Amino acid sequence: MSISRRKFLKTKGAVLTLPFLHSFADVLGAPKKKDKPSKKLVIMYVPNGLVRRCFFPGEEEGVLPGFVGGFNADKTKNQKRQQNKPGIYPLELTSTMQPLKDHTNDISLITGLDRTFKNGQDVHAQGASCYLTSLSPAQATEQGIKHPNGRSLDQVIGDKVGLSTVFKTLEISCNGFKAGKESIYFNNISWYGPDKIAPSIKDPKKLYDRLFLADSYRTHLADVTDLVLADAKALSKNLPREDRDTMDEFMGMIRDIEIRIAKLQKLISDADIKEPKNEILPRGEYIKLQADLMLLAFQMGITNICTFMVGPERWEASLRYEGVFDNPVNHHTFTHNQKGKGYLNVQKIDIFHMQQYAYILKRMKAIKESDGSTMLDNSLVTYGAALGDGSTHQYYDLPLILAGSGQGQVKQGRFIQAKSGTLNSNMWLTLAKLMGVEMDSYADSTGVISDLWT
Repeated sequence: MSISRRKFLKTKGAVLTLPFLHSFADVLGAPKKKDKPSKKLVIMYVPNGLVRRCFFPGEEEGVLPGFVGGFNADKTKNQKRQQNKPGIYPLELTSTMQPLKDHTNDISLITGLDRTFKNGQDVHAQGASCYLTSLSPAQATEQGIKHPNGRSLDQVIGDKVGLSTVFKTLEISCNGFKAGKESIYFNNISWYGPDKIAPSIKDPKKLYDRLFLADSYRTHLADVTDLVLADAKALSKNLPREDRDTMDEFMGMIRDIEIRIAKLQKLISDADIKEPKNEILPRGEYIKLQADLMLLAFQMGITNICTFMVGPERWEASLRYEGVFDNPVNHHTFTHNQKGKGYLNVQKIDIFHMQQYAYILKRMKAIKESDGSTMLDNSLVTYGAALGDGSTHQYYDLPLILAGSGQGQVKQGRFIQAKSGTLNSNMWLTLAKLMGVEMDSYADSTGVISDLWT
């Protein structure tokens, strides 16, 4: 049995890494059932905050927060702030969290997390660009903090545990706009260092090409699955039942992704506009396609660490939320028009985003790994925003959900109220440790969120 023939399918430059197949474990030196698969980390980011009272338990019937507007979040200092009662409580799904009703044993809600803020810098820009660094390079310099000083959490973790994969990290964006409407600070959460962007991939076709093909081959290869499906079919005939089912499911997913990419490209080309733009794409289809490509990268061992940015901060542009609104709408504008019943429109988008998160969790629970566990069992998947509420621009009480047990390290199905003012860098330090990184501090952290451990 040829190792290169069985671990990869190759045809005229197209290389397709196979998922784990039990029957090849001994031959290839692959992990046996008793060995644990690699841990995976997904950091999913949603823009413009959420409607707080529809997300935080016990606040739904409360008074809608006042508006701050402008650029400086320091105006929120004058607002009366609720103080958490630290402790662990039963998980209660608020109206915004209802899409997660099938995952109550897979998730925990953590509240009370704050990030430090640099007065005078735009709230949205600082929210996105500093989300995974927890403080700006200027703040790090002022406080004498050398690490990470602009290098984001995903990159720091990738430096330590990402060396066994093709890509230490993978950066994905669901911002379909071709032309920039804001600076990069509104549109990126992953950084190699100060002003050194870790560029995210927003075009599903480019992401597909990066995962499956060397760029130099793209010009003369039309459809990778047409080239390898026949080879895969021949291989599948010689596999035992369990591996044959895995192989068939895997190749079916590849084919499905190609069909979906073609469908979205046709939507763009057929659009009744002079210059077709990706923002007309149905948001749900677009996000799910990017998510499935991410999961394939995990399944194939291409990477174990991914940032997944659902959208950019503040961009004054309309998007198509299919099944929610009849016409494209502007998310950021909605967040500034929440008086009366206006917040309900924002919540519709919050729920829409939560549905995409639920989709990712469902898919990860369905993917079996080498030891029979699910991908979600071996993962940590966060969902959060850099603003505590889109209407107030507050940079405290940041919303955060954590899914997956990280191979039994996290006890799920709980509502963890951290002490109000707990730095979100403590959460990032906790994730780093759960991923196996040995470090004592991260940015301005003061400790870990110990209640997360089993």
